[in-house]
Amino acid sequence: MNNHKKNKYIDQSFKVLGVLFTMLGIFILGVLIYNIVVAGFSRINWDFLTSLPSRKPERAGIYTAIIGTLDLMLLTVLFAIPIGVGAGIYLEEYAKKSKFSSILEINISNLAGVPSIIYGLLGLGIFVRFFGFGGSILSGSLTLSLLILPIIIVATREAIKAVPHSLKEASYALGASKWQTIKNVVIPSSFGGVLTGIILSLSRAIGETAPLIVVGAMAYVPFVPHSIFDTYSVLPMQIFSWTTRPQQGFAIAAAGAIIILLLITFIMNGIAVYFRNKWQKKLK
Repeated sequence: MNNHKKNKYIDQSFKVLGVLFTMLGIFILGVLIYNIVVAGFSRINWDFLTSLPSRKPERAGIYTAIIGTLDLMLLTVLFAIPIGVGAGIYLEEYAKKSKFSSILEINISNLAGVPSIIYGLLGLGIFVRFFGFGGSILSGSLTLSLLILPIIIVATREAIKAVPHSLKEASYALGASKWQTIKNVVIPSSFGGVLTGIILSLSRAIGETAPLIVVGAMAYVPFVPHSIFDTYSVLPMQIFSWTTRPQQGFAIAAAGAIIILLLITFIMNGIAVYFRNKWQKKLK
C-alpha cells in the first residue's frame, strides 16, 4: 500500500468514526430529551406555570423560579455584555502588544475554563459579604456576569480578528478615524461572531446552579421578587431542590421544569440567531 492509498484510507476511517460518534451523541441526547418529555409533559399546564412553590408536589409551581430566572438573565446581560464587548474591542484594537497584554490575554482565556463554583466563592466574598448585597438578585447577576465575561471577551476578540484587514485599510484610506472604522466597519462585520459568543455565554449562565447556591439563591421562595435586592429562586435551583425530594410527584415536576428551561434556552438562542442572520443579510 503506497502513501497515497494509506492516507486516503486513514481519512475515510476518521470520517466514518466522526459520523459514528456524532450519531451516538445525537442518539444519547435524543434519549435523554425523550425521557424528560415523557416524564414531565403531562405536568405542564397553566397552573404549573403560574403557581407558587409548595411542599405538596401536586400544587407546586414554577412561577417565582421563572420570574427569578428572567430577572437574573436581564441583569446579567446589562452587566456582562457592555463590559465584555468593550474589553474585547479594547484588547484587540487599542491595547499595545506587550508582555503585560500577552499575560492578560492568557489569563482571560484560562478564566473561561475555571469551574463555576470558584466564581460562586468569589461572588460570596465580594458581592454578598464585602458590598453587603446578601443573597439578592443583584449578587447572583454580578456573579454570573463574572462567569461569562471571559467567554464574551474571547468571542469578541476572535470575531474582530476575522474581519479582513483590507476593510480597515479602505476605511482609513477614506479618511476615517480609528473609532469611526471600529464603529462603521469592525463592529458591523464582526457582529455575527460577537452575538454567537453572547448566545453561548448566556446559555451557560441560565443553567448554572453551583455559583447561585454559594451566593444565596433559594430553593423555596413563596413570593415574586420586586427589587434587585430581594431574595430569589431560579429554575435550575428549583429543579435541583425537587430532584432531592423522595416523592415521585416532585420528580415529575422537576421534569416539567426542565422542559420549560429548555424552551427558554431555545427561544433565547432562536431570537439571537434570527437577529444575527438578519444583520448579516444587511451587510451583504
